[in-house]
Amino acid sequence: MSKCPTVRAKVIDCKQGAVRAVRYNVDGNYCITCGSDKTVKLWNPMKNSLLKTYSGTGNEVLDAASSSDNSQIAAGGADRACTVFDVETGKQLRRWRTHGAQVNSVAFNEESSVVFSGSMDCTMQAFDCRSRSEKPIQIFNESTDGIISIDVNGHEIVAGSADGNYRIYNVRDGNMTLDYMGDSVNSISFTPDGNCLLAGVMGGIVRLMDKSSGKLLASYKGHQNTEYKLDCRVLQSIEHVATGSEDGFVYVYSLLDSNIVSKLEHPSKVIHSLTAHPKKERLMTAAGQMIYLWVADDDTEVLGE
Repeated sequence: MSKCPTVRAKVIDCKQGAVRAVRYNVDGNYCITCGSDKTVKLWNPMKNSLLKTYSGTGNEVLDAASSSDNSQIAAGGADRACTVFDVETGKQLRRWRTHGAQVNSVAFNEESSVVFSGSMDCTMQAFDCRSRSEKPIQIFNESTDGIISIDVNGHEIVAGSADGNYRIYNVRDGNMTLDYMGDSVNSISFTPDGNCLLAGVMGGIVRLMDKSSGKLLASYKGHQNTEYKLDCRVLQSIEHVATGSEDGFVYVYSLLDSNIVSKLEHPSKVIHSLTAHPKKERLMTAAGQMIYLWVADDDTEVLGE
């Protein structure tokens, strides 16, 4: 049994207005923050050091994702565009402006050759990073309301929508499966093993769903969510579920028995964004202008001996 993160090890003031999202990169050595001041920043959270700032988006940035080889960062936001930056030089490599409303969520496919973006215009669009085309290679327009959250796992893409459904697209056999959640799906993600989905639903409920059968495996209640888009994630050990809340805490639930294991206190009221370390039992959260790194109390790498 691995311990859940309870110790606040680092606090970083991002100095980029309100932090709209925080995301780990593929190996968890770095993290990306999206700011309301139109910038994306790359950090080494272990050293509290800012590595680079990426600017040139036209409005506040709402989500970002790192490519699998760490060479590119995709960003989407209120400027209705999907932008790809070169990590090393900070230059804009690509910029697609085909959405009709703000982009809420972005994700790379596994080879990082395709960027997916989910928007308030009710579509998810796929763009080929290697071609020079200004148009998407595919538009997914099944949703009847804005796409709030997307995630990619191998040949499957899941999109959570404000119409109360999440939709799983299987690119290999061209199928789409749909599950109704009752209210806006604010956060959707594959579990680390890829067998289940974690759906954070407006109204303060997080559901663990079986991907293939659509069965409800567990639900987690206790946190508050009535106004904002809050992230929830299964931690790397697949033993804990973390979710943001609107009462000043991040709630960590036991995945199996749905009990609250820990409440991580924050100075801000709303903790809307969080990201789970891909290899270790760590958590990064964003609230206001700050990001926080949470580790287990036996994590000697961060806390020292």
